[in-house]
Amino acid sequence: MRAGSEHGRSLATGGPASILICYAFVGGIVYITLLLLGEIATQYPVAGSFNAYATRFVDDSYGFALSWNYWFNDAVSVASDLTAAQLVIKYWTDWYPWVLPLIFFVFLLSVNAFHVGAYGELEYWLSSLKIITIIVFILVGILVNAGVNDEHHYIGGENWRIPGAPFHGGFGGFATVFVTASFAYGGTESLGITAGETSNPSKNLPRVVKMVFFRILLFYILSILLIGLNVPWNYPDLANKSITTSPFTIVFKRVGSNGAASVMNAVILSSVLSAGNHAMFAGTRVLYSLSLAKQAPALFARTTARGVPLWSLLATSSISLICFGSSYIGAGELWGWLQNIVGVSNQIAWFSIGLSSWRFRAAWVKQGRDLSELKFQGARWTWGWGPPFVVFSVAALIIIQGWSSVIPHFDAVSFVSFYIEIPVMILFYAIWKFVHRNPLVDLATIDLLTDEYVETPEELERDAVREARLEGKWRHGWRAYYLLA
Repeated sequence: MRAGSEHGRSLATGGPASILICYAFVGGIVYITLLLLGEIATQYPVAGSFNAYATRFVDDSYGFALSWNYWFNDAVSVASDLTAAQLVIKYWTDWYPWVLPLIFFVFLLSVNAFHVGAYGELEYWLSSLKIITIIVFILVGILVNAGVNDEHHYIGGENWRIPGAPFHGGFGGFATVFVTASFAYGGTESLGITAGETSNPSKNLPRVVKMVFFRILLFYILSILLIGLNVPWNYPDLANKSITTSPFTIVFKRVGSNGAASVMNAVILSSVLSAGNHAMFAGTRVLYSLSLAKQAPALFARTTARGVPLWSLLATSSISLICFGSSYIGAGELWGWLQNIVGVSNQIAWFSIGLSSWRFRAAWVKQGRDLSELKFQGARWTWGWGPPFVVFSVAALIIIQGWSSVIPHFDAVSFVSFYIEIPVMILFYAIWKFVHRNPLVDLATIDLLTDEYVETPEELERDAVREARLEGKWRHGWRAYYLLA
């Protein structure tokens, strides 16, 4: 969950049925994508994650273009989260709404410049707050729909039957929701970026990947269903040029308590802070990895005594600040453009993960490696269809989601926001290919041994002790389930 306001934009654009179908379909793509990424990242936990895998299993030029695209994605994501903070703050006041987001920016920059542990600690507490809030929202959403609202009225499925619903905007409105859904799911694929800094990735990464299914079900599908049931698609200020109201806040407001709505809005603000923190961290690591691969200036590989790539952090945050400074256009309108750019960039990342997995699996079979050697067996059921499904599904989304920018009338600005990433990727690919003349990686010669993770004796012993303790506690009740999570 990001700011939550992207759900409002989706509802206003496509209606309740569109957001439920689109978020469910994109969620399915994301889950399969994460399984594919988890399989490779567990086998080869290297810095750079799917960017490095694209270079290794597909083509050096493709990896170069993808890495720069994803770095820009993270930098723009920080700006979009700061812009979202502007919109959230307008719920309370119009007094210099850029001041608090600017303070947030300085705070995030300071946290990321201090130590990787500071980033992790902040993410832990903010993520815990989001989980608790989503659970509370689901309970409140059910009560509001059942009649515990300011009108003491049972809502049921009324908002699916109002004029314009359930598919507002026709096919164009439906297709547009795909890009905002992709924006909302953004960041899940970056779990692989931290693989190189994760202790015992062969044990920890599979656990994280498996939890993604429950995160998608709880954070997105149930929440989207309740939003569509409780908030009409034509609710004032769901999405316009100057303000965008989060449906989460609207649902709490319908309880009849402005105080509860303000608390929810404050939590939405903390969610913005969490998303910005994550994007700044990931963007910094991507640029650092580019420098290590000699695909960016050596300056960006320099680190402080605490191991923080400070120059990479400053470069990433500078782009974020420049994009955020453009909010004089109209924060709501700018946020919509940034959403489109980030959403498409996320889709390119998922497409690339599917392509890398396709090539990795083909090389694994071609070189005679046995499937039992894979350290992450949770993706075995996707062999044969998983990578093609991700590649072709995401390609279809990228093509059709800009329908409304072409039909019935051509909107040049909207069209550019939907498709600008594609020619930029092609340009970066062509430049690197022209300079280096590197061929497509041969499946028969792909290196499947370097960086392959091998557990140390100490890790094996520690895991055995942990499993023995958990087995003992299992006999004493449900607490073992919590310890396994």
